[in-house]
Amino acid sequence: MKVRCEWAETNEHEIEYHDTEWGVPEHDDRKLFEFLILEGAQAGLSWDTILKRRENYRKAFDDFDFEKVAAYDEKKVAELLQDQGIIRNKLKVRSAVNNAKAFIETRNEFGSFDAYLKTFLPEGKPIQNSLKSMQDIPAKTELSEKISKDMKKRGFNFVGPTIIYAFMQAVGMVNDHLVDCFRHEECRKMQ
Repeated sequence: MKVRCEWAETNEHEIEYHDTEWGVPEHDDRKLFEFLILEGAQAGLSWDTILKRRENYRKAFDDFDFEKVAAYDEKKVAELLQDQGIIRNKLKVRSAVNNAKAFIETRNEFGSFDAYLKTFLPEGKPIQNSLKSMQDIPAKTELSEKISKDMKKRGFNFVGPTIIYAFMQAVGMVNDHLVDCFRHEECRKMQ
């Protein structure tokens, strides 16, 4: 039997996500945008709530094509607020459109959003933690606070330090798989 991080033992969605995505270094800008929007949507909710709606989010937000999302008008926002397949929070929906615009501007400046994120990492490589229990996993770090502050200056919202740390974990900027989890070593090798 595989040993997993405790949080990933609740249901099939979480197990699948943990075993295949969480902590894997992601470099594709569209996927990075997807995680940024999903982490913002998750604020105040469980991650499982978002995982169950992920396919609905992909349909609603044009498969996270940030160029298309940046062009959404008030009619499209109103349509999204009626979509029962996503979290229909006005601030979160508007944030996705706003963040798509900031995402594009950041990409234009750095060549890619991935290149922007790498500027925060030592030698541009993921941070490898050696955590032994769930209690050791921080909600935020100095680095997530630094990234959050920079992103807010760039016009992003729903990017507080806790959301950004969850984003960093999801996209493999930091490896927070517990040391006894079978994914810890696998993700460490994926630098």
